[in-house]
Amino acid sequence: MNVKKLDIQDLSNWFRSGIKPESEWGIGTEHEQFIYDKKDLKRLAYGTQLGIKKVLQELQKDIWEPVLEGENLIALSANGVTITLEPGGQLELSGGNFATVHETYAETKHHLEVLSALGKKLGFYNLPIGFDPFWKREDIPWMPKERYKYMKSWMPTKGGLGLDMMTRTCSIQVNLDFSSEQDMVKKAQVAQAFQSVVMALFANSPFTENKPNGYISFRSKVWDDTDNDRCGFLPFIFDKGFGFDSWTEYLLDVPMYFIFRNEEYYPANGMTFREFMKKGKPFEPTIEDWEVHVTTVFPDIRLKKFLELRGADAGGLGQIAALAAFWVGLLYDQHALDKSHKMAKEMDVDLICGLRAQVPKNGLKAQYKSVLLQDIARQLVQTSYEGLGRRALKLGIESEQKYLEPLQKIVASGKTIAENQLDKYHNEWGGDLKNIFLER
Repeated sequence: MNVKKLDIQDLSNWFRSGIKPESEWGIGTEHEQFIYDKKDLKRLAYGTQLGIKKVLQELQKDIWEPVLEGENLIALSANGVTITLEPGGQLELSGGNFATVHETYAETKHHLEVLSALGKKLGFYNLPIGFDPFWKREDIPWMPKERYKYMKSWMPTKGGLGLDMMTRTCSIQVNLDFSSEQDMVKKAQVAQAFQSVVMALFANSPFTENKPNGYISFRSKVWDDTDNDRCGFLPFIFDKGFGFDSWTEYLLDVPMYFIFRNEEYYPANGMTFREFMKKGKPFEPTIEDWEVHVTTVFPDIRLKKFLELRGADAGGLGQIAALAAFWVGLLYDQHALDKSHKMAKEMDVDLICGLRAQVPKNGLKAQYKSVLLQDIARQLVQTSYEGLGRRALKLGIESEQKYLEPLQKIVASGKTIAENQLDKYHNEWGGDLKNIFLER
């Protein structure tokens, strides 16, 4: 039997297959946090007595099934939800696909309560913050996942802070659906245009190695020096012809990390996916290869069979729910989407990039061409609030507007979580960062 060779249209159609009617749209969140031993505040290694493996084993007693790589327990899975390990042992919950932010909030609250109770039992702190405030890169233990070996060797060839991104950063991400290619384009353009707003509103990484680092979102700075082939701002999203095909063309020319076959990883040696398709030896490309490759780019927003919105520093329950509510209000209400898209189209790429470049240090105080980011943020939070109100009436649900309260306070005051922490560090904490654990 002849098997059809993979062609570029197949790759583009993979994204196209994510189109869903509005009645099936979901809300997903992914959020990470650091785990520290209470005795010495060191990050947990994998196989030590109090280690990440032990944490996963204890969590497994709840509802989870183990995910193994060889003999190593590397993740837990239950009903489409996973708990996974980032390279430095950051624990990530990839949550369920829900109809409302209320359900996302309830899932997150339960997860954090379980983790907090386990920390009291075993003796660890869990800390959701954008950048590890305590330890040097060389102090961080690596997790035994094969794909991370390839990434660890690749990162230093592309940027100065890629290994810091892997081991010393944590984030929140929201995943949303689209009903057509046109709908995807509109949402992607809004999301890319206003990542600077999200980076500022959720800025939560002002410390490095026990002292202020001069930034309020150092995590954002790290991503800008990781790998320009696969990270950061994507100007082509604003091109007139942007769509599934142009996203596919972008990915085709991104170097591959590895090829995965029969539960084993093989080096790709910098080959792009386009070259891989032409070569076809020793492995014939498959759609599974494409699915893996799609997960190895890390721009501000990422298209899969849904849109991933990736710009926020890690934060607690209130921040996770706020990020979901912010994007749902903007992108899942047509009037709010049209309004925010009009705002995005009125900003040229130079302005968008100019504001974005200032955010890591200046947050909402970022200003470019006389445009103040705080003013844009205030408008967007209000637009999202109004969108959530209309959405509640349309769906007959309790309003999700309450989850925006943390962002309303931030845009009103102009002070982010990071700036409030810096105030405490210099005043009530007396320069002792251990007090950060009291803030959770």
